[in-house]
Amino acid sequence: LESDYPYIAQSGSCLYNKTKAFTVASGYKFVKANSTAQLKAALVNSPVAVTIEADQQVFQFYRSGVITNGCGADLDHCVLVVGYEKLDISEAFIVKNSWGSDWGQDGYVYIGTSQKQNNGQGVCGILAQPLIATN
Repeated sequence: LESDYPYIAQSGSCLYNKTKAFTVASGYKFVKANSTAQLKAALVNSPVAVTIEADQQVFQFYRSGVITNGCGADLDHCVLVVGYEKLDISEAFIVKNSWGSDWGQDGYVYIGTSQKQNNGQGVCGILAQPLIATN
């Protein structure tokens, strides 16, 4: 649980405790890449793990709104897509980051659903490698 193993923004040793671990999935399968429709369809059943480019300022210093550009698809960070919604005139994936609740909007970021960015890989590469847990 996050309460047992909270994110700490510093280098150090892993604090893994085997007695608090449990299996929630035994495997994974990829969702069809480069498809906004397929990622949305997968979200109907469960959150979807994705890899994005998070080393750009638009992501590093995100506070609010929808990220629609400013990052490519040089994938370097895993996050969890938990849903999507229409905000004003744009649509966005709701993404949970692991950097704690002081980052972004209480630990979340809105990333645009456009499939046109980054040669079909989506905003920040969000469509490039989506996967879901399997049992």
